[in-house]
Amino acid sequence: MSDVEQAYAEVERITRARARNFAYGIMVLPKPKRRAIAAIYAFAREVDDIADGDAPPEEKRARLEALHRTLDAPPPAGEATWIALADARERFPISDQALHDLVDGGLIDLDRQRYDTFDELRDYCAHVAGAVGVACIGVYGADQPQAAERLGIALQLINVMRDVREDWELGRVYLPQDELAAHGVTEDDIAAGRVTPAWQSLMAYQGARARAYLDEGLGLLRSLDRRSAACVGTFAGLYRATLERIEANGYNVFDGSPRLSLPTKLRIVAGSFL
Repeated sequence: MSDVEQAYAEVERITRARARNFAYGIMVLPKPKRRAIAAIYAFAREVDDIADGDAPPEEKRARLEALHRTLDAPPPAGEATWIALADARERFPISDQALHDLVDGGLIDLDRQRYDTFDELRDYCAHVAGAVGVACIGVYGADQPQAAERLGIALQLINVMRDVREDWELGRVYLPQDELAAHGVTEDDIAAGRVTPAWQSLMAYQGARARAYLDEGLGLLRSLDRRSAACVGTFAGLYRATLERIEANGYNVFDGSPRLSLPTKLRIVAGSFL
């Protein structure tokens, strides 16, 4: 097996092991596209692992800045993610800017733990998730960066809702500060995990906005071939189901993130493909 084949095998392993929903979407793609999307995911995972890791902030910053430089250089020998990503970038028109935006999203996480307004949060989501969508459309074969970005933002907004407890433990609150105040929710409420009417009102507002972004982003499907559309439709379906699970649970996301069962995930995959 060549170095490139081994690298692709590794990024697919990373995707299966680390992605909650991603692996179910790409399973419907033909092999070349599946491997390229897995390479993009593994790169995004590396950025996220650095930003969320235990290293001192300045070490994190140095490592993220090094990713910028490595994106513009030949892939480091022996590093599977970089070898696979370099091959994918040769095969498909993957946006260089989108990959750099992903790294900038990791740097934002170092500099900001709170977001005053939704405009600030939206910019962050565009970097960490919208950029993934923009990178992936080069593989899918579509020229719809705005729709891809909006879809990525929608998925990240659902992540924000789902991961409130986990983010709080990392010292971060992604829910906009002005919206917390407007709904009468304090950070003490988040720390205590209080599911009050005010909290439910706040989260219902977040959910409605996420659903609006999701619906707009799904316009991307009209520009995709059948299997790529099935892949993107699976991502959207899995996240929509997660949002519905949050809503059905009264927006109590403090007792653990909602998980979809394997049969539910496979039903969504099959439905998107059919």
